[in-house]
Order: sequence, then C-alpha cells, then structure tokens
Amino acid sequence: MKLKIVSIIVVLTTLLAACGGPSTSAPVASGLPVDAAAIAKDRGLTPDDVAAALKTYMPSGKTDPYIMFASGGQSGQVLVIAMPSMRILKVIGVFTPEPWQGYGFGGSGNKVLEGGKVNGKEVLWGDTHHPNLSETKGDYDGEFLFINDKANARVAVIDLRDFSTKQIIKNPNAINDHGGAFVTPNTEYVIEGPQYAAPIGWEYAPLDQYKEKYRGLITFWKFDRLKGRIDPDQSFQIELPPYWQDLCDAGKGPSDGWFFCNSFNTELATGGIELGNPPFEAGTTKNDTDYLHIFNWKKAEEIFKAGKGKKINGMAVIDLETAIKENILYFAPEPKSPHGSDVTPGGEFIVVGGKLDPHVTIYSFEKIQAAIKAGNLNKDTYGVPVIPLDKVMEAQVELGLGPLHTVFDDKGYAYTSLFLDSAVARWSLGGPYEKKHPEPGWKLVQKLPVQYNIGHITAAEGDTASPDGQFVVALNKWSIDRFANVGPLLPQNFQLVDINNTGDKMKVLYDMPIGMAEPHYAQIIKADKLKPFEVYPKVGWDAEKMAVDPNAVTDPKLAGVKRDGKNVTVNMVVVRSHFTPERVEVQKGDHVVWRLTSIEQQRDATHGFALSGYNINLSIEPGKTEVIEFDANQAGTFTYYCTEFCSALHLEMIGYFLVKP
Repeated sequence: MKLKIVSIIVVLTTLLAACGGPSTSAPVASGLPVDAAAIAKDRGLTPDDVAAALKTYMPSGKTDPYIMFASGGQSGQVLVIAMPSMRILKVIGVFTPEPWQGYGFGGSGNKVLEGGKVNGKEVLWGDTHHPNLSETKGDYDGEFLFINDKANARVAVIDLRDFSTKQIIKNPNAINDHGGAFVTPNTEYVIEGPQYAAPIGWEYAPLDQYKEKYRGLITFWKFDRLKGRIDPDQSFQIELPPYWQDLCDAGKGPSDGWFFCNSFNTELATGGIELGNPPFEAGTTKNDTDYLHIFNWKKAEEIFKAGKGKKINGMAVIDLETAIKENILYFAPEPKSPHGSDVTPGGEFIVVGGKLDPHVTIYSFEKIQAAIKAGNLNKDTYGVPVIPLDKVMEAQVELGLGPLHTVFDDKGYAYTSLFLDSAVARWSLGGPYEKKHPEPGWKLVQKLPVQYNIGHITAAEGDTASPDGQFVVALNKWSIDRFANVGPLLPQNFQLVDINNTGDKMKVLYDMPIGMAEPHYAQIIKADKLKPFEVYPKVGWDAEKMAVDPNAVTDPKLAGVKRDGKNVTVNMVVVRSHFTPERVEVQKGDHVVWRLTSIEQQRDATHGFALSGYNINLSIEPGKTEVIEFDANQAGTFTYYCTEFCSALHLEMIGYFLVKP
C-alpha cells in the first residue's frame, strides 16, 4: 500500500512540474511518470487540469461512489449517471418506448405504457422534469424513483431493484404538472404540483372566464411501498387559485407534515399578443411579488379521510373553500417569478429564488407557525390567508442575477444556480448552521462561473436531511463553445463541480455533454444505498409483477407450440445459444400468446428477441419471463433472432416464424 501511495505522489508531482506547477525534489522513476508528464506537456494541460483528471478518473473495473438520476426532458426517459466519472450507465425507459430494453415493443413495458393513455389515446412521449428518490426519515433509501411528465400530467414509478418502470398513472383532472414528483419524508405521498391553470378536468372554458373557471390543482398520490405502486383510491387533490404553481418541497424535522410550493402569474394574465394584449412574459411579471403556497398536508389528509373531498372524474378533490376553512392552505409573498422552494436539511427554513430578483429569500418555519397562530391575516382575491413577508422572513441574501434552485452540503453551505449570471453561488446558512462553517450566516461566499445559463443544480444527497458534500452538478442549458460542432442543435452541458477543493474554493472538474434531450433536474445518491438485482431472483421472473410467472416454462423439454382453435400458445426457453423451439408455424389470423423464459443465471448473460415484421423486440435478462400477444395478420416467412451478442455462436441463435396464408 505504501509503495502504491508513493507511486501516485511521484506521478502527480511529475505531472504538476510538467504543467508549470510546484514540484518536489523527489526522484522520478523511469516509465509511467515521465510518459505521463510528456503527455501533459504535449497537450498543454495545467495543474488544475491534471488535478481534475485525477479526481474524476475511474480505472477500469472500479465503480463510482455516487449515482445520479437525471430527467431526460423531451426524451421522456431517465438517465443514470455514475459520479464522479460522469459515465452514463443506463437510460431508463419511462414514458417513451425504448428499444434496447424492449420497453414498449411487445412485452411487459406495453402494459406499463397503457397506464399513460390520455383519454384512451396513446401518448408515446413525455417531458420528464423532476426525478425524486424514495425517502425514509428524510434520507434517500434507494428503493424507488418517481418522475413526472410535464406535458401530460403523468407520474411514473421506477423500481430500483431492476431499474425499470412499473407504473404510469395519468392525472384525471390536470393537463400539466411541472411541479412533480416530490416525496414526503417517509414517501407516504408523491406530490404532483400543477403548472398552467386550467378548468379542473381540463374541460373547455373561454379565457374571458379565467378568474372564475380556471384553477390550479395539487395532487397527493398515496404510495404503497409494499406493492411498489401508487394507490389512486387513497389519493386526493386540493383545488388552488389559478396562479401557476411551480416547484415544491416537503418539510422535514420541525416542518414535517407541511409542504411548500412557489407560484407565478398572480396577475392572472391570459396572454393574447396577437390581439394586442401584453404577452405572457410581460403579463405574468407585473406584480412585485408572487405567492409561496404553504400546505398543511397532514391536515389535508385528515379532511380527505373524513370524506370531505368531492369526487371529480373518480378523484377526491378538497375544494378551495374547504382548504381555507380547514386551515390547510396559506400564502406568503415571495420574489417575483420564482422557480424553486427548497427546505434546508434540518427543516427549519425554506429558500426561494426569484428569477427577477438578485436575492434568495429565506422563510422561517417557526415564524410561519407563529404568524398562523396569531391570526388576523389579510386574504387574497380567492380568500386564502396571506402571511405578511416581514412576519415570516428570516433573511435575504444577495447572490446575483437569476437565482433559481438551491441545494445544500454537510458543512452548512447552500448552493444556488444563477441563470442570468451563468454561475453557481455558494453562501452560508445562518441559525443552527453557523457552527458548521467559519463565515457569518446568510452571506455570499463564492460565485463560480459555469458554461452556460445554469438551470437546475444538484448536490450529493443535497435534498436530504443529511447531505454529503463532495460534489455539485450544474445542469447548464447552453453549451455554445464547449464541444465539437454537431449542427445547430447543441447538447446540454452537465458540469461537475468540486465543492471540497483545497482552500474551500469551488472548481469545475468536468464537462459532460447530454445530447439526447434537455434534462431539467437530478438527484444524487450514494451508490451503496442501491441494492439492485444482479440477476432476477428466480427463473421465470415476471418483472412487471415482481414475482414468478406461474405459467413460465423453464424446462426445454416442455417448451413447444400448442393450438386451441385459432389460439396458439408458444412456450419458449431461452439460453445460450438457442431458442427452444426454433420453428413456430401458425395460420394467418391466429391469435398468438408467446411466453419466453431465460434460464440463464450468469450475470450479464442477457438475450434479446426480435421478431421481424411484427414490431416486436424484447430484452430478456437472466431469469426473466416476457409475454407477447399479437394477431398473426401477415402471412409469410419471418425470423426471430437474439439481438444481444451473447456468445461465440450468437449469430446462430435464430428461429423461423412461418405464417401460412
């Protein structure tokens, strides 16, 4: 071990010397150090470049300590990224069919996607925004991941035992849901916030009736952890005024049982630039402040369970009048056009950034409770009690232009994205956090330029009750000059930021192009909290139901084709390097149920199954059973073959599907 450490020191000092950095008198061994120094010199690398490379390099066969789950934006998927190497490990198919996983091409993924139909119509894309990991006592537990679809007000459940989507559920009363999918501290509920106001149930109403007929709507989806599914029957909604509610966060510690969402368009603007009206960008930014929405969700749960919600499209809705009467909903002024409400790790404060205000505003939960108890509050147009800002504000910190989102570390610092400044602001928390750092509380410490126009920001476990520190990732909307020119549509840029650097100065370590969509938000979990399967627990495993399929055939001797009138059942066993049976013959018009079971138990011994001409493509991991069902409506000679290069005789792993005219 000592020899290894000495070798690393020798390499590093040699590299630094070659780059013009400090060197030592330590002797340089022949071989690698000299070669590495020459490479660094030839490439013009600085000492900072070398240090960044060493901090992010992950040798072959080694694994990263963190995993980041990032939304896939318009791809409708979720990205799984290792940190600090910033290697993409997987794309999880969610709202959009994904061929490599065979998701949406004949197997169990089709059943999951069925849940996302909108008014009975297939919508095979989504705009994923805010992935949230399941929590226990305010910390990530590594069991489930939730993600929303802003475009169609849908929420998906991903089981992290096999990193695949198990449920998609369509909100029956909302059409958009930018503010989702956020969890309460023990994942009792997955909260889906709205975005653009619409009539509840998104029925038609003219815009000149906006004030009377348009509404916001927040949804509390009950999560059944044992089943790994959202239970709509135990879920409820709260009617809100037609402001445009945005991002949310759940309280924890002293604020557990409460929920906080920001909003904009308190002006009730309805656009119409083509009619000579102010455009939305002007109409929604006239007021000096918008409203922070403050929910007592534990009280709302009581009201729902008492049967005081009215059913709309089968969903219990607590109307606005009841929410006010039962002390469920309060407002407090917040900076105009906000985009983020983030609760500190201990649950004492809520941080809000307003895009058009250079400050972040910090709200005290203790002061919120005191103001509610004192009463005598003014009300907004719809009768919602409004707590004066001076009664609830703990502090304001001037950070720069365009503050958006805030995350936290383990040393009492907060990190806020500054969209217009293209920077990450590091600032010190006050109150109980001051003993963790040397600075006075509520003070800007450093601004780090990033490239460019940072939107969301994420930190290692930075949304939890016990953040890790180490790293921040800036999710930048523009990349301009960071990468090779690939045409007018440029990639997004994820920049890895070291927040534990020597001298406590943040530094950019790595630029990662994301060239498949516009990611919005991400969460980072310790890799050792995840306990995924290496292979499925038992041969014949139904991944949708997370149990053995009782009809799975696991013995090649029992595999074959059975006919019952026009119904044909194919029981197929899959193993290197053949399918059993290798010939399947049916009549045109037959209804085919085809059950495939991999009897592999070797890790990574995955097979694929592509049936030419029928739009069928499956991924069959070790132990998995997949079932496809279709009508043989095309006569002819077709092949099925393995799409994963599984063995030396992979190309010979084929069969014929014969459909007689």
